[in-house]
Amino acid sequence: MNRSFLYECLATWFGLGYAPVASGTFGTLGGVLLAALALLFVPAYFLVAMVALAIFLTLVAIPVGTWAEKRWAKKDPGTFVLDEVAGYLVAVAWPVAPGWTHLVVAFFLFRLTDIVKPWPARQMEQFGGGFGIVMDDIMAGLWALLGMILLHQFLPQIFFV
Repeated sequence: MNRSFLYECLATWFGLGYAPVASGTFGTLGGVLLAALALLFVPAYFLVAMVALAIFLTLVAIPVGTWAEKRWAKKDPGTFVLDEVAGYLVAVAWPVAPGWTHLVVAFFLFRLTDIVKPWPARQMEQFGGGFGIVMDDIMAGLWALLGMILLHQFLPQIFFV
């Protein structure tokens, strides 16, 4: 297996980035799958798993994002969705194993904040290469996590925790 093939698999999160529409949304579903697997197999370590995976994927995504810009000759190409996976894992991180509703609500909050890009997410895009591509999604994930905290605080009945 050569490096380009590996980078393309990671960049598109095993093909999800090739979705004909809403590739970022499909890429985020890759993060949902990882969170669901952690919820099923390591619920006692859910927060540790999410933080560790988010950090690891962020560190991997930065050089892969730089590669993706060169590969597709475009700034922040839509096929690059590894940043959505990492950002979603930030959004869904929770100190105790959450219920499935948490994963779904975090998905929608993350997609909203990734599209709207509240400060400083949009400003992160100004950094060049993979760093800028990835960090705007990490910031969107932090905003979505803040939204999750507020929802859990004020509307705890909508979550199965």
